Amino acid sequence: MTLPPSNSSDRCESRAFERLHPKIQRWIWDKGWEDLRTVQEEAVDPILHESGDVIITAPTAGGKTEAAFLPILTRVAERPAPGVRVLYISPLRALINDQFDRLEDLGERLGIRFHRWHGDVPSSSKQRVLADPAGVLLITPESLEALFVLRGSQVPQFLCGLAYVVVDELHSFIGTERGAQLLSLIHRVELAVGRRVPRVALSATLGDMSLAASALRPGDAAQVRIIADASGEGNELRLAVRGFSEVDPNDPDSEATDTDELRVSSADDAIAALLFRQLRGKKNLVFANSRSAVERYSDLLRRKCDEAHFPQEFWPHHGSLSRELREDVERILKERGRPATAVCTSTLELGIDIGGVESVAQIGVPPSVASLRQRLGRSGRRENQASVLRVFIKERPSRPDLLLADELRLDLVQTVATINLLLRHWCEPPARGMLHLSTLIHQLLALVAQHGGISPERAWTILCTNGGPFDAIDRTTLAEVLRSMGEHDLITQCEDGTLLPGVTGERMINHYSFYAVFATPQEYRLVTEEQTLGTLPISYPIAPEQLLIFGGRRWLVVDVDEHTRTIRLKPSRGGKVPLFGGGGTRVHDEIRREMRHLYTSGETPAFLDETARDFLQEARAAFRDMRLHETNAIQRGRTTYLVCWEGDRIVSTIQLLLASRGIPGERSGPIISTEKASPAAVQQILAEATTALVDPVLLASHAKNKIENKYDCFLGAHLLCCEYASRELAPIRLGHSSPAKGSPSTD
Repeated sequence: MTLPPSNSSDRCESRAFERLHPKIQRWIWDKGWEDLRTVQEEAVDPILHESGDVIITAPTAGGKTEAAFLPILTRVAERPAPGVRVLYISPLRALINDQFDRLEDLGERLGIRFHRWHGDVPSSSKQRVLADPAGVLLITPESLEALFVLRGSQVPQFLCGLAYVVVDELHSFIGTERGAQLLSLIHRVELAVGRRVPRVALSATLGDMSLAASALRPGDAAQVRIIADASGEGNELRLAVRGFSEVDPNDPDSEATDTDELRVSSADDAIAALLFRQLRGKKNLVFANSRSAVERYSDLLRRKCDEAHFPQEFWPHHGSLSRELREDVERILKERGRPATAVCTSTLELGIDIGGVESVAQIGVPPSVASLRQRLGRSGRRENQASVLRVFIKERPSRPDLLLADELRLDLVQTVATINLLLRHWCEPPARGMLHLSTLIHQLLALVAQHGGISPERAWTILCTNGGPFDAIDRTTLAEVLRSMGEHDLITQCEDGTLLPGVTGERMINHYSFYAVFATPQEYRLVTEEQTLGTLPISYPIAPEQLLIFGGRRWLVVDVDEHTRTIRLKPSRGGKVPLFGGGGTRVHDEIRREMRHLYTSGETPAFLDETARDFLQEARAAFRDMRLHETNAIQRGRTTYLVCWEGDRIVSTIQLLLASRGIPGERSGPIISTEKASPAAVQQILAEATTALVDPVLLASHAKNKIENKYDCFLGAHLLCCEYASRELAPIRLGHSSPAKGSPSTD
């Protein structure tokens, strides 16, 4: 790569750089780049050749976006054509806005327009793009779905010159309902333009990139080129795990402190005090595992600023806050020289560019190795700067009535296991084998709306064959889904076999919420005299004069309007953290196996503080005392405990296996407890299961509350069991052993 000025004699020649458009070369010079990064060098040839699909994976801020767009824009500039040339699909509106700001200048130099298209973009801007489609369209899956449903006949012309489809944050889609929708949308794009379009995906590193390739191009993963840059893996990491003894704030003997209406445990207050001392005056991210925890710690940290008479430096960031408040926090984080710490959920885990932060903190068990890697990647981005990770874990103090999970210190041990696997550069592989029947229903309705009606055979061809997104579905299963949709009046079938919307289906398609495959909960809107703060689940009990903590500040509920679902607030001295709901991440097999190894090992990680080391020794002593190194089933009093050192899907399968034999059990992480059988009886059932085929669909019939996704309620009992089994139990694929003959039908 040759860069002016000419006195830079130590700069090397770059063949990839020379292949880029001259105006892109000038843009790189103006940016002051010394050279291209590894992924940027390696991505140029395969993308310019348009010979296949590409996944670019690199650490956070590793240059993935430029690695994709430098050659893409080179090709687009060299080969003008009508219509939108590049379709960039992102999981987040904020990420679209961020990438637009990042790339618009480069596009202007090349005469290539960039267009944002999502729910916050005015309809007038969208109309201008429809009237004169060109350049790069940055869009969410939901807005692309709306484009198909509302303007299906225009899509072929709109995308006639499409050269590339770019998927950002691919890892966030894999194994989700939204991911199934995304694959279906890209497949429908290719059907609309009548040809295969190269797919370029940007992703964090995953445990098995071959599975990521399968997720990007089902049925033809071998043609997907993986371009990986692990250069950030060798950066210095400064790591500390601190343990805190948790006391129930409602325990009359506890050391909990009162701060107006909020009772704070000694551990929460100690964590907040330590965070305040270590993070004040710097730029940091603090990840908590729930929106309630974000609000709790934001409130504690803000109060410490007030008590010390310091300017506020701590700000909450989560999905229930209004877009304006979240963007304010992102803007503050981007300001150079301004100390700021965001206490956040996973909302700041994805690739929104907030610049480098000095440290990352994690309160509670990291959700996964992949998530921890993403979070850690926010730190240590400057040259010669170490990545800094602080983890804070609460455990209950020892007492005679301690639960088994607390005796084993599961939170601390799982945290250490997760960190150990991170240090070994292991990462969870993408989930596979799920049927996504809820999203299949959605896509069937979308096809009916897009085409004004569709035959079952055509729907089968589009969705379930030739690299379609639902290749785990056979004809018999599709026919069963269509019948179930007919029974619920989602579709109706004409005499010639064409599927049309039913009354219920028509109403669903015409509702603004249709384009998303995830359910949108009913929520209250929280407002003050000045602004909208965000939303609360409608299931949260709320009444006038109630105290509330939201947006990191304290409020009094003035009025609740049930008709408009609006809650009016005014500032208050007291407050209470609301409950938001939401589930956790499934734990992988490898983490649980590493946990068992930790119990039997004598090694103590150097990154543990004294309290955390004590917790680990207590956990190992409890493990030995219960003889869990010899057996996985023990009895204490009337209760049998089965401790399964496997991932959540296998533990759930075992729990339902026992239920199918008349042994109901309660579940806490890897522990199943029951009073209906002895350890010997439980182990006998497990031994029999290893020699006989266990049908996960049959086991699923014993599960309660199987409805999780948006359209699960329209599945019949058998389909719901199939869906649940594919999502929660041992992986299954329907119909591949004995595919049925004939076309699917609702008859």
